[in-house]
Amino acid sequence: MESRTPHPQPLPDVAHEAASLARPLDWVGMDGMSLPIRLATAEGAPLLVPAEVDVAVDLREADARGIHMSRLYLLLQEEMANEPLTAPGLRRLLDACIGSQQGLATRARLRLRYEHLLLRRALVSANAGWKRYPVEVDAELRDGHLSLSLGFAVEYSSTCPASAALSRQANAARFDADFAGVRPLSNAQVRDWLASPRGLAATPHAQRSSARVRVDLKPAFAELPLAALVDAVEAALGTPVQTAVKREDEQAFAEANAANLMFCEDAARRVASVLAGDSRVAAWQVRVAHFESLHPHDAVASVSGRNS
Repeated sequence: MESRTPHPQPLPDVAHEAASLARPLDWVGMDGMSLPIRLATAEGAPLLVPAEVDVAVDLREADARGIHMSRLYLLLQEEMANEPLTAPGLRRLLDACIGSQQGLATRARLRLRYEHLLLRRALVSANAGWKRYPVEVDAELRDGHLSLSLGFAVEYSSTCPASAALSRQANAARFDADFAGVRPLSNAQVRDWLASPRGLAATPHAQRSSARVRVDLKPAFAELPLAALVDAVEAALGTPVQTAVKREDEQAFAEANAANLMFCEDAARRVASVLAGDSRVAAWQVRVAHFESLHPHDAVASVSGRNS
């Protein structure tokens, strides 16, 4: 007699049970998923990079016990590796997240955290190197309206204006002491003194610094303008940290620092002036931190605003 394999029993799904304390929930989802996302590159070839992803939808049905989380995960795993990171792509993805819940949800949101590499040219030499920028993208689809925010951080060097003034005074005092009785004084003597160890009585303190930027983007733009915003912020600061450096680049960097002396307040205003004039930006927040070499604490400044 032919034996038959018993038909498996259907697996229980308690998520379909009614909620014991019925009420709608603002957001339900998953945080900290590790997924690849697809980025466009300047060369045109897409690039897959690892990201940390948070996703959530609302649970509008008061009696529903829970959402379909596995559907969200599988959807993101499939689509984020194939759909480029653009505003239209994020809209389609969020709409699909809502649709995956079969009437349980009316809105969805995503938060992506990843590190973006940009190739940066040296200041003088023909070299170039890669620099890492931490990025955060927040997207929410509510009532058919897409809200999109972009956050990133840039590192730069900040030389203290007060320390620079004190150093100049110390250098001038040493010059007076060394040449008090020397007459006449030739250009060659001054040049040689400045090029010697005696010509540097004091140096201003400088430190690596960070500007954290967050912008709400206007809906008219499809692409996420990360590289353009990074370029604008670094140009405003004038002293972005470098990658591949030869001696001529290091000298140019020292000159850039001397030409861009700034307190944290100055740096915050420089970044704000760029963002306030950007037609792609609806609102912005800036926080700068100078990791002091003089003090064991940081000097910080924040500023925010909205564009018309």
